[in-house]
Amino acid sequence: WAPWQALHGAPLTELSGDQDFQLFLQRNLEFTRKIRGDVAALQRVVCDTFQLCKEDELLLVRQDMDITQVPLEQCHKRTFQAETCFSQIRAGLRVYQGSLATIQALLPRHAGLVETLQLDMANLSSNIQQQMEDLGLATVTYPSENQDPRPTFSTHFHHQVGGFFILANFQRFLETAYRALRHLASL
Repeated sequence: WAPWQALHGAPLTELSGDQDFQLFLQRNLEFTRKIRGDVAALQRVVCDTFQLCKEDELLLVRQDMDITQVPLEQCHKRTFQAETCFSQIRAGLRVYQGSLATIQALLPRHAGLVETLQLDMANLSSNIQQQMEDLGLATVTYPSENQDPRPTFSTHFHHQVGGFFILANFQRFLETAYRALRHLASL
């Protein structure tokens, strides 16, 4: 069973013909694709630099770590609601934006890519917030100075593995967000 297969009926059919909403979806599908590509590039760097490439080989180490997997269940339930899905995407982007500091510390030579990724994430979150406001949906704005604390690691190896899992989890998060946006675009 794949969660995105449950995206059947969204109560936004009245928006399916809204050109501004469709334009928003198309632009942000492309934006999400770009972010996914940047995360994949960082995953390749982690693989090449630390030989950390396969998740199943690292699962035992992961058990001892506090790496968050941001939930997006509101984006693939049968009772899909754009408002709650968009809110979860924005909250998740906020969490991962804070977690990228771990990646930046781990890969200082790739700080420019990490900073670009953080800026793109902030812009995507802002785009979603603006669209929610335009649609009259409830929005929650999180204060930027109270970001979730960075995970801490007991050893450099744990830091490397933590970076690997942050990127792997973020990539899964982006995949679900992308599918939710694509679903809305197909209505």
